Amino acid sequence: MNPFEDMRLFCQVMESGSFTAAAEQLGLSKQFISRRLIQLEDRLGVRLLNRSTRRLDVTPLGQSYYESALRLLSEVEQVEQGISGQNSEPRGTIRLSAPLSFAMAHLGCLLPRFLQRYPQVSVEVDLSDRPVDLISEGYDLVLRIGTLEDSTLIARRIASIQRVYCASPAYLAAQGTPLTPEELVDHQCLPYGHSRQVQWRFQVKGKLQSLNVSGRMRVNNGELLRDTAIAGLGVTYLPTFIVGHALQTGQLVTLLEDFAPEPLTLSAVYPQHRQGSRPVQALVEYLREQLVEPLLR
Repeated sequence: MNPFEDMRLFCQVMESGSFTAAAEQLGLSKQFISRRLIQLEDRLGVRLLNRSTRRLDVTPLGQSYYESALRLLSEVEQVEQGISGQNSEPRGTIRLSAPLSFAMAHLGCLLPRFLQRYPQVSVEVDLSDRPVDLISEGYDLVLRIGTLEDSTLIARRIASIQRVYCASPAYLAAQGTPLTPEELVDHQCLPYGHSRQVQWRFQVKGKLQSLNVSGRMRVNNGELLRDTAIAGLGVTYLPTFIVGHALQTGQLVTLLEDFAPEPLTLSAVYPQHRQGSRPVQALVEYLREQLVEPLLR
């Protein structure tokens, strides 16, 4: 193997979290990868990894080597793509993770058209609202909604997502319409998630404030919350891509519009070593092109 292959092996081990996982992903034996990395450490004259029976820890020099190797490998990939022709068709497989409700609202029509545009690309899609670990679980691209944590991952903004407070006309006729956030304490609320303490956020005189809300039902699925609100069981707070149709047909009406917080951001997140991936970049640009703002439904 050449030094670049050793770099790729080391980066794969770092991102997979173990020799075993890296071996499975690369189709190599764990012993082969371990032997190559020992030879790499011998050649460099430094320890990159601290090995034990239970875990694999990177040394400070190993972390520095990993970051430098990622940059170098990305540059090599970009050079090779430039030589082979930037106008060549993207090809390869993208492992994509996306939020369930958003994917059901948008990706069902977008991804087939993307695959028609790029016939040499295939997509493996995992729909989940949990915060997947992009590196250890081997995803090439993740769509995330909301504030992102600081990390070495690369994030590209796709679009804004507006959330609204809403309830059914029948519920408001029976229980009254809240005119301020504080009045929600006298209403049945339908919060997203399973936490016993859920906070909704409001803009009050230019400042962001939070309010604890509660109700008879908590669920981690926006469509079920929407349908429960349509049935007249309370006030909910959801993205417009979930409740947009119900608002247009009058099944739900918006509330507290003057107190609505800033929109959320839909971001495409991917590892540094996928920065030069033509399939990944093609999908990111396609989503930015198709998901025009405001993203209402």
